[in-house]
Amino acid sequence: MSVVTRAFFTLAAAVARSAVNVVMGKQWYGLDRLPLDEGFIVCPNHCTEIDPIVVGHMLYNQNLMPHFLAKDGLFKNPVLGTILRGAQQIPVERSGAGAGKSLIAAQEVLDGGGAVVVYPEGTLTRDPELWPMKGRTGAARLALGTGAKVIPVVHWGAQEVLPRYGKGFKMFPRKKVKVVVGHPVDLSAFEGATADKVTLEAMTEVIMEAITAMLETLRGEKAPAERWDPMEHKQSAHGRFVERGALDKKNHDGRKDKGDLA
Repeated sequence: MSVVTRAFFTLAAAVARSAVNVVMGKQWYGLDRLPLDEGFIVCPNHCTEIDPIVVGHMLYNQNLMPHFLAKDGLFKNPVLGTILRGAQQIPVERSGAGAGKSLIAAQEVLDGGGAVVVYPEGTLTRDPELWPMKGRTGAARLALGTGAKVIPVVHWGAQEVLPRYGKGFKMFPRKKVKVVVGHPVDLSAFEGATADKVTLEAMTEVIMEAITAMLETLRGEKAPAERWDPMEHKQSAHGRFVERGALDKKNHDGRKDKGDLA
């Protein structure tokens, strides 16, 4: 990692860590399961906009520089974009000719022994109770193409600080956030397989099963038998889905969502 990149990391981490320590009490488990001598893929659950700060804080404190796959729109902001590019974060184009560039950039990070964070759901979960929903195949494609380990990570409590699509932080009383690192997902059954749709979707489901099982243990609850599928509920594949004036739906944190965008 270059001196410039590390400098950007240090600056961003100093700001983020200070803010996190004010509003969250943290508990981290399974840190010994993080590979320290090879590149690897981190696959967390995704239930609030501050998830990257929670996961990034945990990784950075283990002297691991997290490289997030982030939507390319964030890089267009003059200030934030400069920080993201300086810290070697990876822009993701949702469609078009540039959609595969993110995987190439991610492979370069992995080849250099870095940690690439991929949210396999692709966006904040649409599940009303914030359980992991149906995954997308980006993490599976990267794992199959590089042979890198997939490390599942789950957390719970950050949604109390900033509810999904919330407009403000709930700073008091101070919230407790728990983060658990899992064992590498067993994807040996797919070794040497072709990266076709069936294979990638099967790998993705194995990854989502691992994340869901860990979150069940952390929450002390059982996830729904059927994983939430946005398409079946006529929801958008990415971006916000809350719409005013529609039928109220109650969220896990007690707020009411105003329906879903088709």
